Amino acid sequence: MTLNAPIGVIDSGVGGLTVAKEIMKLLPNEQIYYIGDNARCPYGPRPLSEVRTYTWQMANALMKKNIKMLVIACNTATAAALYSLQKNLPIPVIGVIFPGARAAIKSSTTKKIAVLGTLGTVKSGAYEKAILSLVSSANVVQLACPRFVPLVESDEYEGEFAHRIVQDTLASIAYEEFDTAILGCTHYPLLQGFIEEVLGDTVHVLSSAEETAKDVERYLNYKKQFANWSQPPVHHFYTSGSTQIFSSIIHKWLGIDEPIIHSIRFHKT
Repeated sequence: MTLNAPIGVIDSGVGGLTVAKEIMKLLPNEQIYYIGDNARCPYGPRPLSEVRTYTWQMANALMKKNIKMLVIACNTATAAALYSLQKNLPIPVIGVIFPGARAAIKSSTTKKIAVLGTLGTVKSGAYEKAILSLVSSANVVQLACPRFVPLVESDEYEGEFAHRIVQDTLASIAYEEFDTAILGCTHYPLLQGFIEEVLGDTVHVLSSAEETAKDVERYLNYKKQFANWSQPPVHHFYTSGSTQIFSSIIHKWLGIDEPIIHSIRFHKT
């Protein structure tokens, strides 16, 4: 495997671009191959066994591109398939849940933490387990936010309609006590401004994206596998859904004027 082999990043849709963005910022010399399974998004309401199958399909597609590392930039997919992929793939596999839990523990002074996630992530209890493995006395409040992902995937995450949905969704935890909220889905940072406004100044809202990028950097440093491109690398993006919406969000979120986008199709199981 060459040092310049790409890093693979997979997600149920566009949400994992928040993780890709942090990797690009921290490691600008690394090439990214990204797959968003937009056609089958959202993953949150699906059975974890089905999500595991879809995650493996994306991983296998990127293994054919000779990636040197795989980042599961989807919390639901991490909950469903991280262990299976780590056990069976010949390359390192990093998920987003443990980095997110670690970031929350670092941030929280009271160790009272809210997890905003998909139905699948919340039902799995993966964040609560990860947080309690770090601080057993932590208090974790979880809230499924099923309306957030469709907002982001449809590119409607910036207007008043999105603001109202965030307000309505978070109303049920308005009276809970916590000083830190984890965005337990990589789509949610695109709604972070509204989420911060609704939760108020006393709550630190964070995502796992930055901490996950640090894990990628730590591993590459440990293995001495940093890329050595002489020119900035060209990133490739694959989607199973609309290339037009995908391109628009990549442009807005990553600032890439003409992203290289490929269509990808997966066999039904």
